[in-house]
Amino acid sequence: MTLSDDRFAYETLWGPRFVEGGAEFRLWAPSAPSIELAIGDEAGKPSDFLAMEKDEAGWWRLTTDRIAPGGAYGFRLESGLIVPDPASRQQFGDVHSLSVLVDPAAYRWEAPEWNGRPWAETVFYELHTGTFTPAGTFEGICEKLDHLKATGITAIELLPVAQFGGRRGWGYDGVLLYCPHEAYGGAEGLKRLVDEAHKRGLMVFLDVVYNHFGPDGNYLGAYASEFFHEDIHTPWGPAIAYDEAPVRRFMIDNALFWLEEYRIDGLRLDAIDSIKDTTDTPLVKELAAAVRERFPARHVHLTTEDDRNITWHIERGEAGKPLLVSGEWNDDVHHTVHVLATHEQEGYYEDYLKASVSQLARALATGFVFQGDYSAHRDRKVGVSSEHLPPTAFVNFIQNHDQIGNRAFGERLTDLASRRMVECAQAILLLSPQIPLMFMGEEWGETHPFCFFTDFDGELGQAVSNGRRAEFAKFAAFRDEHSRDLIPDPNSLTTFEASSLDWSVLERPNHRRRLAQVRRLLAIRQDVIVPLLNDIPPGCGSYHVADGSLAFSVAWTLKDGQVLHLFANLDDEPWPLPSSLTSTDLTGGHLVHAYPAEADKVLAEGSLPGTSVVFRLAHQSLIAGAVA
Repeated sequence: MTLSDDRFAYETLWGPRFVEGGAEFRLWAPSAPSIELAIGDEAGKPSDFLAMEKDEAGWWRLTTDRIAPGGAYGFRLESGLIVPDPASRQQFGDVHSLSVLVDPAAYRWEAPEWNGRPWAETVFYELHTGTFTPAGTFEGICEKLDHLKATGITAIELLPVAQFGGRRGWGYDGVLLYCPHEAYGGAEGLKRLVDEAHKRGLMVFLDVVYNHFGPDGNYLGAYASEFFHEDIHTPWGPAIAYDEAPVRRFMIDNALFWLEEYRIDGLRLDAIDSIKDTTDTPLVKELAAAVRERFPARHVHLTTEDDRNITWHIERGEAGKPLLVSGEWNDDVHHTVHVLATHEQEGYYEDYLKASVSQLARALATGFVFQGDYSAHRDRKVGVSSEHLPPTAFVNFIQNHDQIGNRAFGERLTDLASRRMVECAQAILLLSPQIPLMFMGEEWGETHPFCFFTDFDGELGQAVSNGRRAEFAKFAAFRDEHSRDLIPDPNSLTTFEASSLDWSVLERPNHRRRLAQVRRLLAIRQDVIVPLLNDIPPGCGSYHVADGSLAFSVAWTLKDGQVLHLFANLDDEPWPLPSSLTSTDLTGGHLVHAYPAEADKVLAEGSLPGTSVVFRLAHQSLIAGAVA
């Protein structure tokens, strides 16, 4: 709810709320024999306990004026264990400490009139708060916002910031989903970051995890076993019981909370294929519908990660507007580019062909590579047809946190492929009509790794370290146990430190040149491509693939019938265009971009140089005999 012109709060079902007589504290624990409210002293230590009362729905409640905003509180179980509020907005310390009673309306927004930006304008910049700057905080990000705006970024996407065990980690082990990580700057720091971004015209997206909780600090099972299904297993333990109304509301409220109380512009829903929902209505469907209903006047967007290649959640309605989710992360595009650039084919890369660009062309033109096709890696058919969807239903990338960090040594594409191949891939990413995403440092060709890192100790820490190395035993380079010992220990501080961006490299000519190129491409995108991304007809893409070459062309019919053409040759040798491919003069329309600069002149003569990309825009298709 909007409390005033510059104050915002969202009233959640879980967590405390201010009422007459103080604050009402609530906890759902249907089978708990008793719950007491723990009152903390100035040092955040429990100093007194008040009995709570349970209603028929399993909610324990107590209203008291003994805890003021900024005061510490928690809950004591019958066993004597004292736990934080699972809907804590702030912690007194880490995930094991007492929670802090927060007045969400205390922050006064400096850009309260911000209404977001249209989806078509989105250019994502995915970043990890702890390694993006030397400070590793939300304040550190604020200091780099002008750099991002000047680059052409329109949306920063934060890896999960919900409080997790330890001080450093990727964030996907969050356990207090309403609480911004204290090591990053907490609630106040995140609000200020969003405010500063909005003042510069930048959107802020947040990665949220609704498929599991982390292993350190998740006390829900100690008092609300009903929150999980012990008989339904996931890679992280028992599945979340989304058939329980309070559990379902916990997550849907969480999404609305970030969007309203923190003025976040959009959410990325992590691995929705791992949400084990036993109800008739998928959680994502209900959550997305709630978001659309609550924010009809704001540009609020949702994206998803899902390896099933499904489309029901990204379908379009009237005038091509998203009905539920704005865009799906398209791993297929990344995988095809990666295999073409590096020739790797282990793991899930075995499904992608190192000697063919047909899969990349298909994905760029029609969405997924696997649209009901057989996957050797998964030994089953995967996906459904996606060719009816507009390109903007997909978020494309050639690097992201997963695809870099899940490598043994966290290498970036810059270290794995030739400079020309990377620059061709980057041009394809930034000028194609799909929504592009870059990972932090990609704009200048960062070579520092981004490794998997955590901050666990004891048995859990050892299990994570051992498990990380065991994951790579199936890869040829790590079948020998001694070779696996070289893989960085995720719990080592040096692994975290090695993953931090090196901003000093911007002083070097080669990195400055790459940054200038990216800025030019993104300027072209906003000036030329973005105005054409509305009112796109269904099935707008077609493609042609060369025989015996790594060359292809794609044509997208966009707004007002204008056709964007991509000609790409990822081979070392020139590609003589077959006479059957062109129905008109290849100089038709106007040049959008050519890499290298002379590639368009050579194309006009009927050939495409090795490792080159040309984009042209025309009022008709320049390609004949293409696959729709």
